[in-house]
Amino acid sequence: MPEPATLCAAAEELARGRLSAVTMAEAALARIADPAGEGARAFVAVQAEQALVTARAMDAMRAAGRAPSPWAGIPISIKDLFDQAGVPNRAGSTALADAPPARRTAPAVARLERAGFVVLGRTNMVEFAFSGLGVNPHHGTPLSPFDRATGRLPGGSSSGAAVAVADGMGLAGLGSDTGGSCRLPAALCGVVGYKPTAHRVPREGAFPLSPTLDSIGPLARSAACCAVLHALMAGEEAEAPPVPRPVASLSLAIPDDTYLFESLEPAVAAAFDRAVARLEAAGARITRIALPELAEIPQANATGGFVATEAYAVHRSLMRQAGGRYDPRILARIQRGGGMSAADYLALRDDRARIMAATAARTAAYDALLCPTTALTPPPVSAVADEMEYHRINMLLLRNTSAFNFLDRCSISLPCHAPGEAPVGLMLTGARDGDRALFETAMAAEEALRAVTAA
Repeated sequence: MPEPATLCAAAEELARGRLSAVTMAEAALARIADPAGEGARAFVAVQAEQALVTARAMDAMRAAGRAPSPWAGIPISIKDLFDQAGVPNRAGSTALADAPPARRTAPAVARLERAGFVVLGRTNMVEFAFSGLGVNPHHGTPLSPFDRATGRLPGGSSSGAAVAVADGMGLAGLGSDTGGSCRLPAALCGVVGYKPTAHRVPREGAFPLSPTLDSIGPLARSAACCAVLHALMAGEEAEAPPVPRPVASLSLAIPDDTYLFESLEPAVAAAFDRAVARLEAAGARITRIALPELAEIPQANATGGFVATEAYAVHRSLMRQAGGRYDPRILARIQRGGGMSAADYLALRDDRARIMAATAARTAAYDALLCPTTALTPPPVSAVADEMEYHRINMLLLRNTSAFNFLDRCSISLPCHAPGEAPVGLMLTGARDGDRALFETAMAAEEALRAVTAA
């Protein structure tokens, strides 16, 4: 029988005894090991033996009526950014080749393991999570599922997680999102990626990039899948799961005349317009609104921004010890963070608080904001060999997603392209701490878009 596409479908098959955890794990591991596939680049460590032992244990517990949750036995991956007890956390870098094994597992991972998810291994990522392209010169660059003959960027930094989900190497992946690192690769790989309100999921045990902006989120094949994983990681599993709202009850806003819509690739603009038309046809009320504060974000970041500055603080010691092992492009980006003054940093914090408050007031009446997740469809890997193109494409890919990390809004990317087209993401952004409401909105939008995206 075909493998279930979603967590809910897999849970039902497991509950009815029509599928076993071992069968699912073996199928996923076979895809990872397939020399014709992307497994060797999507994963930096495959934990096959541990995965099969766990899968057998989940099957035995389910047979005894003691499965720890409905999700017990479902295979997933975790980004090479999270601590696992007894495993070195190298954050996609050879600079941490000598890192000792972690003493304990990161809470976000441990909560998924307690629910019975089967961890297949650690997925590839941009070194230290500091780029939106998905390129990793140490471990290779996994390719977007679109047009593999050309070889296209998967997006980053959770590149391996997105490719793994797209290729059936597990039904979900755990990633991080500081400037778009869950949503961006989801958009370029045709899956769903979620960025929560940052504080809702514990960030302990995840190698930091920017403590101000870092968040922990899932990549999967539906908004409902992401809702399941988020609830577990946030410790909210006891609450009733979110359900789709009626599409006709939705009030959505498009931030008009903002940089979010500049330089859109024609395929992105067409897919976005088609998605908006589909939502309106289903009854959603969509309004174009002014959101001038968005234009203040690049100005606020002009003195250096949180990411480079905080990354420099994290990496100062390691750069002295092992700077020669870094990807030179990542090293240069981190080093630029050393130039920000304390006064500029404090001013940035104040600017952020002011912009967050102003945008919250302007958008309070709407269930979500709509815009394209990225300005581009997956660019060829060859395009970023040129230094100037590397930076230009990276900035365009991260531009839209990073705005909402700055605002600490919850945000989700849904596929909105038609079958056969290059992947395009529709980004829905909710209020700070409005995670549950955003899932209800996103699940409704997903239903309305299904006719467009169904293969």
